[in-house]
Amino acid sequence: MLFRSEIFGDPQLNRLEELVNVNNQNVKQAEAQFRQARALVAANHANYYPTIGSTPAISQSYTGANAGRGTGGSSQSFSLPATATWEPDLWGRVRLSVENAVSNAQVSAADLENVRLSQQALLATDYFLLAAQDMQLSLLSDTIRAYEKNLQLTINRHAGGVASRSDVTLAETQLAAAKAQSTQMHIARAQDEHAIAVLTGQPPASLNIGATKIDGPPPPIPVAVPSQLLERRPDIAATERQVAAANANVGIAETAYYPTLTLSATPGFLATNVANLVTYAGRYWSAGPSLSQTLFDFGRRGATLESSQAAYDVTVAGYRQTVLSAFQEVEDDLSNLRYLAEEAVQEQ
Repeated sequence: MLFRSEIFGDPQLNRLEELVNVNNQNVKQAEAQFRQARALVAANHANYYPTIGSTPAISQSYTGANAGRGTGGSSQSFSLPATATWEPDLWGRVRLSVENAVSNAQVSAADLENVRLSQQALLATDYFLLAAQDMQLSLLSDTIRAYEKNLQLTINRHAGGVASRSDVTLAETQLAAAKAQSTQMHIARAQDEHAIAVLTGQPPASLNIGATKIDGPPPPIPVAVPSQLLERRPDIAATERQVAAANANVGIAETAYYPTLTLSATPGFLATNVANLVTYAGRYWSAGPSLSQTLFDFGRRGATLESSQAAYDVTVAGYRQTVLSAFQEVEDDLSNLRYLAEEAVQEQ
């Protein structure tokens, strides 16, 4: 699988990104939710077909002589029925349920991709922060050695009467401050290393990343294609699919106003002994349609429909806000990239 981080050309980063895709618990959770949503699609699609079942039974009864039926006695009966019920999709209730489930599955798929992308981005950020800290630690190490030499030189000059005691104190302060800064940098590096371990599904204490560095500038990014970048954002795809699912829910709420037609049939066999059970003479069957319609619900269906329409409006507004926020984020990042490039030149 090709990861977006491969554009940096860092084999160690690529290996860590592969672990994110395999071991990251947030990715695993999102993947399980996607499988759950996909199973719901299959469950709703099964409503297009009839439900077939069977309830075999054996019954035994006893009648005493005082029941007025001769001498009385016991009797047995064996039944082997089959039942089939089917609700034709006259008003599109099943179709809309399937559309809703499919849209929700697509939302879950986009959420999975969004989680995977965000976790990979977090790992890349932590990795480059760690590399930057290693480079700063290397610089601090050189600085500490220079301050140590400067301190010794100042002590020697003070002993020779050339430098004052305040010069020695200043040299000691510079050295102590550099060492303290190095300690703080080691703390930050350890925290980034622990964060990388958690992102790759490992205990923090088990991961040890050696000293690394950033070999070159980041790869160039086109600065005039925010709309193309937005087309690839899974969070926007997820909110768009939520709108489709909410629209299907409105249709499902509308079908509650129409009657429900159910076709049922029960063929089977009935006999007083097992030997004659599956015979032509033991056959029986019953079949017929049934129609159900809610006449008065005192506004329950209307309230449900109104709620579904309001939920649809919520998702539409959320989708538009997500798109606007995404435009803002892309424009902000592109502006930051442009101005940071100018700042880097000025700092250099």
